[in-house]
Amino acid sequence: MLRHEFRPGKLVAGLFLIATGVVYAGDAGGLWKTPWLAIIPLVVGGLCLAGATATLNRVIRGRGGTERG
Repeated sequence: MLRHEFRPGKLVAGLFLIATGVVYAGDAGGLWKTPWLAIIPLVVGGLCLAGATATLNRVIRGRGGTERG
């Protein structure tokens, strides 16, 4: 099986979207009350942080595109 390149931007985005799902699940389960507006900064902030992480990863590793070899 071919190993894939580690992409930390996707990891960060996934963690923030999982956290959003946990917040919604906790609200639906009655564990706490979450205003609907609180989800927007969580998703947008997570996606912005994921983009910054992906950009930093590209700058540090110096790869311009997908390379297979």
